[in-house]
Amino acid sequence: MSGVVYRSEVRIERVKGPVRKAYLPAESGPVIFGVHGAVAEHYKVPPAVLEPHATTLDYIVAAAAG
Repeated sequence: MSGVVYRSEVRIERVKGPVRKAYLPAESGPVIFGVHGAVAEHYKVPPAVLEPHATTLDYIVAAAAG
C-alpha cells in the first residue's frame, strides 16, 4: 500500500447564516456557498435576506457528474 498521494488544504469561513466562503487550492479567491430555491425554502431562508448562491450539494453533484 502506498502513502498519501494528496491532502486537500481547505479553509471555510462563515459569513452570515448559510453563506460561507471556501478557500480552495488552485482558486485565486474564495468560492461562495449558500442556498437558493427549494433549498432556501427548506431551511426557511427568506428570499430577500440573502443573495442566492450554489449549495455545497450543487458542487458535489457537479464534481461527481464531471
